Amino acid sequence: MDRVFIYDTTLRDGTQGEGISLSVEDKLKIAARLDQLGVAYIEGGWPGSNPKDMEFFQRAKSMPWKHAKIAAFGATCRPGLKASEDANLQALVQSGAPVVTIFGKTWDFHVTAALRTTLEENLRIIRDSIAFLKEQGLEVMFDAEHFYDGYKANPQYAKEAVLAAEQAGADWIVLCDTNGGTLPQDMLAITQEMVFTLRAPVGVHVHNDGDLAVANSLMGIMAGARQIQGTINGYGERCGNANLCSIIPNLQLKMNMECLPAQNVALLTETAHYVAEIANVTLRNDMAFVGHSAFAHKGGMHVSALLKDPGTYEHIEPEQVGNQRRVLVSELSGMSNIVYKAKELGLDVNRENADTKQIIENIKNLEHQGFQFEGAEASFEVLLRRAFGEDPVPFVLDSIRLIIEKRSDAEFTSEAMIKLRVGDQVVHTAAEGNGPVNAVDNALRKALISHYPFLGDCHLTDYKVRVLDEKDATGAKVRVLIETRNHQDSWSTVGVSANIIEASWQALMDSFQYGLLKHGQVETDPVEATEVASEAAATTA
Repeated sequence: MDRVFIYDTTLRDGTQGEGISLSVEDKLKIAARLDQLGVAYIEGGWPGSNPKDMEFFQRAKSMPWKHAKIAAFGATCRPGLKASEDANLQALVQSGAPVVTIFGKTWDFHVTAALRTTLEENLRIIRDSIAFLKEQGLEVMFDAEHFYDGYKANPQYAKEAVLAAEQAGADWIVLCDTNGGTLPQDMLAITQEMVFTLRAPVGVHVHNDGDLAVANSLMGIMAGARQIQGTINGYGERCGNANLCSIIPNLQLKMNMECLPAQNVALLTETAHYVAEIANVTLRNDMAFVGHSAFAHKGGMHVSALLKDPGTYEHIEPEQVGNQRRVLVSELSGMSNIVYKAKELGLDVNRENADTKQIIENIKNLEHQGFQFEGAEASFEVLLRRAFGEDPVPFVLDSIRLIIEKRSDAEFTSEAMIKLRVGDQVVHTAAEGNGPVNAVDNALRKALISHYPFLGDCHLTDYKVRVLDEKDATGAKVRVLIETRNHQDSWSTVGVSANIIEASWQALMDSFQYGLLKHGQVETDPVEATEVASEAAATTA
């Protein structure tokens, strides 16, 4: 199996993406996780540009690195200046990083228009900069900036620039599609020629402005390159960088190229979500391989085939990248969706059972009313368990009273008074909130927490309201989606009503019931199967 070296630049190039900013602590945490994943190189930043990056390198020197080498990033020396006198190059040496990556101009247009120097002087600063860094005993990578555009404009000069880097002792020549506009066939042809021309090993660094960064990176490997530079989740300036979360499984699982220790590919989904969490960026559900929807199936015919063999609608096994299969339930669902979800929950279901068919009809009716279970799987599980003979309700509501008051000189205040039965006990309590839904949530939690201390660790993390019938104005039906989280996981529930408090109550009830059920706080009690299917829709609605 051929080896491909993964060079991660999330901590430098990734942070140039809009809305992404990482503290030193953030960068160290991500670097440690990338090392655990097994990448070959981790680019920590540009130590000559800011104190934060220099602090990262100082602290990284004392950390144990199992798989990765830490790389510092910078530029060639300035025109007219000796490399040994350039402050940025000296900062690279002082960083203590064993690997240094410097970029230099290979497009004649950039040399004259951006660098504002001669073509010959540019070759001189490439040679001198690399030779200086090699004299310090460092592994040196030359990032040939704008190489593909430069090659298309002036192939002779682009070649001269990378040959100058090679002759000066660069350990790697990395060809960069900096503007991200190269097409795959050009990437293949140009990279093949440079692999044939150069003695030094070749890498590729591709941006995603043409939405081709992953494809172009793989083309680079097919052409003979053996290093790929990219970022976790494709973070980066403009449209982003090559997404390592797609590149790695394509290389290792499909192209038979070793880029991580074999067992570590299964850490990919966890790593993608970890980095997104640290960067405070919501990971797209439809992200290939690692997204929440990457192996989600909705159509009834698809699920029917999956039950026979998952390979019918999945290009790899989700577990290979640490993800998992999900079957969604909606108005598009067939019998197979219900059977699959029931088996997931350990419920004994008969495909030919009339009650099972009735459940599907009830679900479709609920969807017609505005319920949406594919985004509220916890509500669906509560519904399904009840429909198959289990009652997950550990408490029963007697009454709720809401008082909403506004005085002329004050804001609105909300208070909820709740009376419910838990077992043979009646609990009667009240709580205030910054709105009626928050007051109801607080009162319900207050009433139950002495019986179920587990709820003290649960809190609402998202609350969404969507108006379903805009033409009805303030009398319109609304759908409420609630996300609840504890220290282990999160779950989503749904409610629909023309009354926003009622819709919120439905979602809250499902959230509390599911949390208690899922985490072993209550046991489900069998109910009469004949009562179940016909009442499932009415109970939820």
